[in-house]
Amino acid sequence: MTVATIAQNKPLSEEQLEKMHAYWRATNYLSVGQIYLYDNPLLKEPLKQEHIKPRLLGHWGTTPGLNFIYVHLNRVIKQQDLNVIYLAGPGHGGPGLVANTYLEGTYTEYYPDISQDERGMKKLFTQFSFPGGVPSHVAPETPGSIHEGGELGYALAHAYGAVFDNPDLIAACVVGDGEAETGPLATSWHSNKFLNPVRDGAVLPILHLNGYKIANPTVLARLGDKELENLFIGYGYKPYFVDGSDPEAMHQLMAGTLDTILGEIKSIQSEARTNGFTKRPQWPMIILRTPKGWTGPKEVDGKKTEDYWRSHQVPFSDTQTNPEHIALLEEWMKSYKPQELFDENGTFRQDLAELAPKGERRMGANPHANGGILLKALKMPDFQDYAVEVSKPATTYAQATRISGEFLRDVMKMNPQTFRVMGPDETASNRLSALFEVTDRAWMAERLPEDENLSPDGRVMEVLSEHLCQGWLEGYLLTGRHGFFSCYEAFIHIIDSMFNQHAKWLKTTRDEIPWRQPIASLNYLLTSHVWRQDHNGFSHQDPGFIDHVVNKKADVVRIYLPPDANTLLSVTDHCLRSRNYVNVIVAGKQPELQYLDMDAAIKHCTAGIGIWEWASNDKGGEPDVVMACAGDTPTLETLAAVDILRQKFPDLKVRVVNVVDLMTLQPETEHPHGLSDREFNTIFTTDKPVVFAYHGYPWLIHRLTYRRTNHQNLHVRGYKEEGTTTTPFDMVVRNDLDRFHLVQDVIDRVPKLGYAAAYAKQELRDQLIEHHQYVTKYGIDLPEIRNWKWPY
Repeated sequence: MTVATIAQNKPLSEEQLEKMHAYWRATNYLSVGQIYLYDNPLLKEPLKQEHIKPRLLGHWGTTPGLNFIYVHLNRVIKQQDLNVIYLAGPGHGGPGLVANTYLEGTYTEYYPDISQDERGMKKLFTQFSFPGGVPSHVAPETPGSIHEGGELGYALAHAYGAVFDNPDLIAACVVGDGEAETGPLATSWHSNKFLNPVRDGAVLPILHLNGYKIANPTVLARLGDKELENLFIGYGYKPYFVDGSDPEAMHQLMAGTLDTILGEIKSIQSEARTNGFTKRPQWPMIILRTPKGWTGPKEVDGKKTEDYWRSHQVPFSDTQTNPEHIALLEEWMKSYKPQELFDENGTFRQDLAELAPKGERRMGANPHANGGILLKALKMPDFQDYAVEVSKPATTYAQATRISGEFLRDVMKMNPQTFRVMGPDETASNRLSALFEVTDRAWMAERLPEDENLSPDGRVMEVLSEHLCQGWLEGYLLTGRHGFFSCYEAFIHIIDSMFNQHAKWLKTTRDEIPWRQPIASLNYLLTSHVWRQDHNGFSHQDPGFIDHVVNKKADVVRIYLPPDANTLLSVTDHCLRSRNYVNVIVAGKQPELQYLDMDAAIKHCTAGIGIWEWASNDKGGEPDVVMACAGDTPTLETLAAVDILRQKFPDLKVRVVNVVDLMTLQPETEHPHGLSDREFNTIFTTDKPVVFAYHGYPWLIHRLTYRRTNHQNLHVRGYKEEGTTTTPFDMVVRNDLDRFHLVQDVIDRVPKLGYAAAYAKQELRDQLIEHHQYVTKYGIDLPEIRNWKWPY
């Protein structure tokens, strides 16, 4: 059906058209009121300076288009009893979504003080972008939102994540034309290659082209219809254009287009669910062209405003000193005829309020937009069943992530509709291949006979875009499911800003929004880490994501550095059961020595930190030195250093401390997992030297412990941005984290060793020289390094 035919059919009756247009006017009125007004919400008296906020903050340009879409979605939801959530991609569309949820009643249900009368309307207006109020963008405070509008590029990925395994859900996703210029959004269009119409819901992308960003035209808005059509057909969509500025024509065209598109979505799903998946469908989408700042002032001070970038934010702001602007604002607001929309008490006309859906069909009240309501605990196998046998510490090898992969395999098997694993083409590389014993990679695009582990029914989500993996997972979690994100450590930095937004979302919902129920934690497994990227070189060597995560609020972030397979199993089980956290697990994928049996691993991980008695020799007295470690490679080098110390200095009392939960190092006043000063002092002493071998950048340990009593005696070794393509041991040598440097640190810091240690120090120097000569000649580490095991 062509656009012309759709428009000609006029699917709305005169009464429907009149009421929907009135509803739209009401949302626009409320939106302008939020941006501008402090008082006089119904304009019962002439508008004065004191009725207007002294600081005008907010964005008008995108808002009328968002309101237009919302009104039309309400119609089809109510008419067809649809299950729809609304994602507003444009950055600052907050007033529109607040206005719509207010009119449908959801906002007042969540915030009873914002009542549906004149008093409540005044509070609604005053709180917007006001101290102690709500942000100007769509935020956690906004009912119906699963998407933070403060950062652009992720709406479409969130929308697809929301509908995976949600067969009845439609995610209506508005993509702003400014947002459409971002890399993550451009990649997100390919999500349709991963959407299975048999078991998944549908995404309705609505590309909203209003022409301008803050002060420039947008790229897509300056493309002709044919070029745009070809672009999105190339992406695999069937685009429908809704283009114009005349309200009556646009209402009819939008209504007919939605009816046509929803019929196509229903047909696609019905065919697949009846006959099975056969080929990737061409999903419909809308390209909506409207003027920026639609229905706002056409000119301000003689300069074009509507349909131009000047309407992007506040079309005019000098209302404190410019009476003409006050008059212009009053004229603008009265153009929506509020007296026809609200009664004397400020209550919305009942016949118009009836246009909104009821109960949970309201987009502001849809439970998928408050996913904790729908969240069910994972069915979990007993992680202890996957234990690696450790009869003697540090003498047998295992691949920690391979063992963890077997555990995740069975989690996947037991939760076939509520658990997914995401990763940028690295599931097998990260040794999680056991997952493919119970599922494949999700893939709806073309398949060749030689392809392996590709299926429309696959539940491992792989695409070479960390942004897309993160966005999918966030959408999946925020709508009440569980997931796991595996990634090379160095490249998780690509989603730094996305992590930021999710962490801020969790912080806000935990502290300030009691009606948002806890969701499953966002779990990262960072492997192929800095110390075992010796083959890929410097570009792949970066442990700094940990530092980035630590910047967030302590009640949101958790960081774990399990040193072996059994501790990784314990930590993974804990993280999958947790709620409202971002859990970062860093663990290697290569064969490594195993230190703790399962019973010891559980106790160690539960505490998060502990003295390894089997590696220490100070029991019954005081240590001369504390050898601390966090991370698998630092743990190995620490134990090897202790071995050397025992051989060279038999009388030296050494205490070995391993840290699994990095946040235990902080004081208990700073983090819920932090040790009290008394506990910390008991473990690390108050006056003995502490040599700490750490996985990441060493200054983070100082940052976490700077307030501790013995901080002046703490010496940290870690990654100091020295890397290249080399051997595993040479990587630690280049960063002074190796066993020989650690022993030298002890010699330099334990006074009793004195001058007698000079010969040992010289021998360590010679061993480092021998190492360098050997690796540059043979390309592998010395046999005594490769084959070292705990000898005691």
